Amino acid sequence: MPAVNPEILKWARETAGLSLAKAAHAVGIKDARGLTGAERLAAIESGEKEPSRPLLLKMAKKYRRPLVVFYLQAPPEKGDRGEDFRRAPGAPPPAEDATVDALIRDIRSRHSLIRSLMEDEEAQALQFIGSAKVEHGAPALVTNITKRLSFDLDKFRRQRSAGDAFDYLRSKIEGAGIFVLLAGNLGSYHTNISTKVFRGYAIADPLSPLIVINDQDARAAWSFTALHETAHLWLGSTGISGSPSVDIRIESFCNDVAGEILLPRNELQEISSIDSYPYEEIVAKVTHFAEARMISRSMVAYKLYRLNIISEMKWRKLVSQYDEEWKEWHDTRKSSHTKKGEEEGGPNYYVVRRHRLGPALLMLVSRALNEGLITYTKAGKVLGVKPTNVAPLLSEFSYQGDT
Repeated sequence: MPAVNPEILKWARETAGLSLAKAAHAVGIKDARGLTGAERLAAIESGEKEPSRPLLLKMAKKYRRPLVVFYLQAPPEKGDRGEDFRRAPGAPPPAEDATVDALIRDIRSRHSLIRSLMEDEEAQALQFIGSAKVEHGAPALVTNITKRLSFDLDKFRRQRSAGDAFDYLRSKIEGAGIFVLLAGNLGSYHTNISTKVFRGYAIADPLSPLIVINDQDARAAWSFTALHETAHLWLGSTGISGSPSVDIRIESFCNDVAGEILLPRNELQEISSIDSYPYEEIVAKVTHFAEARMISRSMVAYKLYRLNIISEMKWRKLVSQYDEEWKEWHDTRKSSHTKKGEEEGGPNYYVVRRHRLGPALLMLVSRALNEGLITYTKAGKVLGVKPTNVAPLLSEFSYQGDT
């Protein structure tokens, strides 16, 4: 095998969002011979010293790159994210942006296997993927999506919680042939991705369309993101979505479509005079209004702004407050669950994993295994788990044939 290209080592570290010091610690390069771990790693990246095979294997794991990449003649071109629709204030932190890249690489790799399974099943292309245009207007797409999904807003709102409402919506989206995954990190809370950096992702493939929702977001926001990404699929646009934006035409359009499906504008007449209330009363009224409809407060605030009921300044203030309240609640809950997990074992791994993967993907893999179309090793890659975890993961989700 040819020698390792030092330029690739530096590129892999930097695209992983790691400084020399953090990378040295991650791969186990310690201070020695009067040099810090960071200095020793810099010497390897400059070509002064050849990395050992065990070190390369650690780098491949920590940098989330296949080993063969280190032997290329030059760094590969940036991975295909599709379009980047994110427009949160300021650029994403390099480390978090690198984590998003790693997540998208993993999703696209798994999607290629999903597509192969759909081809094996001789699945038919979905005609609605790429069938819409922004020029056709949001109302037309609202009608088309609602009809194609057989979505019942009243039934959505009758669910016991925002999480149950999302599950209902997810069943409708997956029933239309779209895979819906929940993913907000690379398998560990240490790599959690902020919703300011990544909120959703869509792959507009007519044979195996896929939606990814950042599950670090509030559950009340998942439904909006799911429909936002569904609108992207109808437009045929693959890419990453970020925080609600008014700067990008296609993002505003998809926001308007999702918002109108979950909250028809005529319902806002109920709070059309809200801008005249004291700020704290506005916060309370929006909260009550949103909770009654199983949607997020930020979505209600966004619609109020888009319909000129409140100013942009007030909208941004509301969203900022809701984000801070969510973060505080989430951090407190995570701390509580961590302590509970230490004492009681925490939530069941397979229950959590099944919910993140969704029924459609679990059923597809179950069918493929039963029909001998896929090995347990490949099934693990599709599901993002070890091959030994595939059977127990599918144990309560076995394929029963057509019903």
